Parts: sequence; C-alpha cells; structure tokens
Amino acid sequence: MQKQPLSRSLAIRGWLLACGGLLLSNAAAVSLPAQDRSANKIGVSVALVHLIVRYPEEQKTLWMNMLGAQVTQSGSLELLKLPGLLLTFEKGEPIGPSSGSSVNHIGLWIKDYADVKAKVTAAQLGISSDSYKAEGCAAAPGTPACQMTVTFPDGISVEFTEDKTLTTPAASHHIHMQTTDPEGLRAWYAKTLGATAGFRRNTIRAALFDSGEVDFNPAAQAQAPTRGRAIDHFGLEVKNLEAFCKKLEADGVKFDTPYHAVAGSGLKSAIITDPVGARIELLEGLPAH
Repeated sequence: MQKQPLSRSLAIRGWLLACGGLLLSNAAAVSLPAQDRSANKIGVSVALVHLIVRYPEEQKTLWMNMLGAQVTQSGSLELLKLPGLLLTFEKGEPIGPSSGSSVNHIGLWIKDYADVKAKVTAAQLGISSDSYKAEGCAAAPGTPACQMTVTFPDGISVEFTEDKTLTTPAASHHIHMQTTDPEGLRAWYAKTLGATAGFRRNTIRAALFDSGEVDFNPAAQAQAPTRGRAIDHFGLEVKNLEAFCKKLEADGVKFDTPYHAVAGSGLKSAIITDPVGARIELLEGLPAH
C-alpha cells in the first residue's frame, strides 16, 4: 500500500496538537434517524468496526477530537465508542484501502457539517465526494443535504451525513458494501443473520438489524475480500451468541473462527465470512455504546 504523504501526516499531527487533546463531550442520549424496528427484534445489531492502521494512537486521537469518540474498555481490550458503534484499532500495514474491497466505507451521522468539514480540511484529509452547495446546502435528488465522504489515514473511507437533531457530534448509521449482486447479498443477510430486507431512501438496498444497517451498492466487478484491508471486518452484537452460532452451524455456515471466549476481555466471539469476502465478527458482552 502507498505510504501516507509526509506532509499530510505532519498536518494531521499539527492539527491534533492545536486541538490540545481536547475531547468533545458526548451527551447521554442521541437521536438516530431510522425507521422503527421495535416490532421485529431479532437480537442482532451492527456494533463494531475493526480497523488495521499504521499509527493507532494518531487514528484514535483523530476520531476523538474530530467526532467526539470516547475511550472504553472490555477487560484489557481498549475500544473507542460513538453512539451505536465501537471501533478497534489493530497496529499493522493494511494491504489496501477500504475502497476496492467489499466493505467500501463506514456511514456516520454528524451534527454539524461545517464544523467537521473545517476539521477535515485542517487535518488535510482527502474528500472524495461532497454534496454541499453554497445556496443552502442543497443536495442531489435523493441525497441528504450536507453529505461528504472523507478518506482517513490508511485509506479508511467514512461517509458523513448531517443531521441537526443529533445530541452528540456524531453517531453510527451504516456499513456500506459494494457488490455485483446487491439483491442476492441482501437476501443472504436476511436468511443467514435474520436481518430485514429494506431500503435506505427507497433507493439503496439495505439489511436492517435491531440497530444499524448494512447497505449494498452495485459494483461493476467483484470487490476484494476485506481480510487485511484498512476495514478488516465489522462486528454484529448478538444476544445468546452460543445458541446463534449453533443454529448457523446447523444451517451449514462455515466459521473462520468458532465460538469462543476472548481472553482478558469478557467477550464471546466467532467469525464468519459472507459470500463476497466480508469478514463478520459475531460478538456478545460488548460494553455499552
């Protein structure tokens, strides 16, 4: 993978220093704009994203100062939390960015587009798309106002969509996948993991969980597996994980890593891979987020 330009790395570190390590304060509650799913609880929620990065501490500080992420622990395991999402950072050299793999980007709500845009610019992070228009933050048809996709160091793509009703600087919205067969992949998530087949904005196919969703965009060609990429895998929080894994096994699902207790963390975990090479960690016992 191409190294991050030194000028950008220095800019990020300079911006972080200017911030003085100040953490944005999260309020206790958050409004998550999403359809009501209370009538069909399945005990599975989108909960975690696992990132492979060269400089974990620099990445963590970016997420804290830019988006208000907070440190939390599960035993000896350190995580960052945003409302609805936990982040883990593995130190290493990713084999490629998230773009080009089956998990293309992470989708987040943000409270203040202008504030985040200023921080992105100060840190010299790349912006691959931006719906902002000067005449009032108008957007293309079907796209929420004030939306941008930003590339964090190591090629982590994050889509930001403004929602002024949030009570926190940022909150989780979706995991976004690219596939040559969106309909078929959504059907796999529904059949295998119990998700509800739905849509986002009536145009993007989505697998809806108790909390969070996985969205599917069409791709012209097959995307790379996620293993070893900047977004290595995402995690689903599952109630009664052992029984859930036994059901998957009975249904013929193959496990990369079988159900087990994670030493030193209090977590239970198992890992599977979906039909397009996206690694999914099934988890129980995560800290509140």
